[in-house]
This record gives sequence, structure tokens and C-alpha cells, in this order.
Amino acid sequence: MTRSRAQDPNVCGVTAAIAVIDGKWKTSVLWMLESGPHRPGELRRRLPGLSEKVLTQALREMEEDGLVHREVHDVLPLKTVYSLTDFGRELSELLGPLSDWGHRRLERLAAS
Repeated sequence: MTRSRAQDPNVCGVTAAIAVIDGKWKTSVLWMLESGPHRPGELRRRLPGLSEKVLTQALREMEEDGLVHREVHDVLPLKTVYSLTDFGRELSELLGPLSDWGHRRLERLAAS
């Protein structure tokens, strides 16, 4: 799915929402930021396999989409902290029922 689909007014709302969280890591980053602000290094340590390049790209896209706020503290070395915006928190809350459904699906598959 392309990022432009997230801004196309002629697509289904679900498609527009999924375009914003599309990718392997965005939902994990969103989930991590639910607990409070994090520095990029913290996010990488807590999400093994996530490269700095991919994390930077995901955070930039999420900031562009209004999901996260980037705050740079003017100290040496520079300290950057990411947190959820109200819009990002709203999305995170809406993903809760989807997460519950996903866990039920996994339980169902394990029982088969």
C-alpha cells in the first residue's frame, strides 16, 4: 500500500487508516509510545531487529501523519524524545479491540 493512499479522499476509511500504520514496525512503535515518551535508542533496544534507518523512517512518517510529536532538547549531545500526540493516542485506543481480535485469532489457530 502506498503512503499516498492515506491521503486520498476517495478510498475507504479503513484503507486510509491502515495506510498510516502500514509496515512491520509502526504498530510496535505506537504500542511502545503508549507507555510514555521514549528516545529513539530506547525504542531500538526494546524492539530487537529494528534498524536505526527503519526506525527513523517510521518515526518521520508517523510525525508527518500527526501520530507522534518529536521534541529536541538543546543539550549536548542533542536529546530527541518522541511521544504520542492526542491523534496518535486516539488511534492507539482504537487499535485495542483489533489487538484483542488478533489474540483471539491466534488462540483459535493454536487450538486447531
